[in-house]
Amino acid sequence: MIGSSSGRKLAGLLALVLAVGWAAACTTSISTGTPALHVLAGSELKDLEPMLPDLQSATGLNLKFDYIGTLDGAQAISSGDSHALAWFSSNRYLTLLPGAGSKILAQQRIVLSPVVLGVKRSTAQRFGWEGNPGVTWKDIAARASAGQFAFAMTDPSASNSGFSALVGVASALAGTGSALTSPDITAHADALKALFAGQRLTAGSSGFLADSYVKEQDSLDGIVNYESVLLGLNVGGTLKEPLDLIYPKEGIVTADYPLMLLDSSHRSDYDKLVAYFRKPDVQTRIMTQTHRRPAIPEVQPDSQFPNQVLVEVQFPASLDVVNQLIEVYLNQVRLPSHAYFVLDISGSMDGDRINGVKATFANLTGADQTITGQFARFRAREDITIITFNDKVRATRDFTINDPTPGSADLKRVLDFVNSLQAGGGTAIYDALVHAFTLAGQAKASDPNRFYSVVLMTDGQNNAGRNAGQFQSFYHSASPDVRSIKCFAIIFGEASPQELNDVANLTGGRTFDARGTNLSIVFKEIRGYQ
Repeated sequence: MIGSSSGRKLAGLLALVLAVGWAAACTTSISTGTPALHVLAGSELKDLEPMLPDLQSATGLNLKFDYIGTLDGAQAISSGDSHALAWFSSNRYLTLLPGAGSKILAQQRIVLSPVVLGVKRSTAQRFGWEGNPGVTWKDIAARASAGQFAFAMTDPSASNSGFSALVGVASALAGTGSALTSPDITAHADALKALFAGQRLTAGSSGFLADSYVKEQDSLDGIVNYESVLLGLNVGGTLKEPLDLIYPKEGIVTADYPLMLLDSSHRSDYDKLVAYFRKPDVQTRIMTQTHRRPAIPEVQPDSQFPNQVLVEVQFPASLDVVNQLIEVYLNQVRLPSHAYFVLDISGSMDGDRINGVKATFANLTGADQTITGQFARFRAREDITIITFNDKVRATRDFTINDPTPGSADLKRVLDFVNSLQAGGGTAIYDALVHAFTLAGQAKASDPNRFYSVVLMTDGQNNAGRNAGQFQSFYHSASPDVRSIKCFAIIFGEASPQELNDVANLTGGRTFDARGTNLSIVFKEIRGYQ
């Protein structure tokens, strides 16, 4: 399906849209006047930004990161992205894509960070895991399936830390010592399901997951993330008790942060960057400031890293195997989700805007055949509630997805409803949010074994019904179930960024800006948080 003609066309269109947007923004640095060298980069690299002025002083290169998700970045590069350089925490998925390997003209790992498990000190002591190098993924799965261990992990279809963890866990549970195969996934799906019964927090990025863990640490026992992120949490002063880092005995997957050359005309720039970042003093600075391990033998890992031999699992050699693993995780293994979509159908949404919403739901129900599009579509076992509003709540429709196959009756019902929407009237944002959170809180109280989220899409400012203060009063006085649900708000049209940021911050969610990008791309990114 990924290699279909329609998939290639949509992938190419996505890459073109991204490339045009970046080209418009990637001209000359306003602050220095030095032409910017733009790198397609994973968001994990944001913590290197404070080093970029020193890099420029040493090399003359004004490096700028254009952030994108790891799988989105792989899709863009495979489809002909125009960036000269790319830098992600891992390129394993990218190298599996047809034709992608030939686009990588050179690559060099810069730093290292294994994906491991951080466990609350008290929990580790209770389970006998503190300082124990013999803990296995099977031990962790046994505690999770018994309801004794609740943890956080990113969505493997959106973030490399979750993707790496899933590969490591699946390989370990298969127990063959070889690269994961399709029969391994089928045979051990129940074991994976037992482990992920304990996953109680998901996210689309490693940084957001860490921030959310801090806010929800009272209800969680641990977090799967990069070693560097977990070490950073331990020294950040935000944890009530430290995390003991667990390196499961069967093996883990290590991110090696390869800097990649995609355009031969920038070979000289690439060589300068590699030489700079692999200098011993720079490696030491990165280790000290970001908690990543050095990639050169001249610099030894310091005392913050445990003195433990790390077992690296073999990475699958087949794209089909990796895609199957992600699909099994999304549709069979992880807890199902219940997503509440709160859609503005006020008069200002008429025309292209409401047509954009309809196109977005067409993609979420199967029209988008790109790699990331397939992973973002509505999943098996997922409940969906669509709430429409203008000057008041207009409609509430519930859907259950039993068959996520494009064209299925379940997906057609969702799309038919959205396609029937017509715009008109005012904008009662907070009335709609109160309605959504009330329903979501009731649903969670009835069925706590799901991921719940609210997505707000509006193109205007509130001009009817409750105001922001009244919504905040409702939220603060609501049940714990209501207050545990995050709102992901989309800034669109003339919507107030401040008001939407306030809603997202209040609920522990985040905002996504669709004013300068395609609405479908934004909705697809949000799916990594649901």
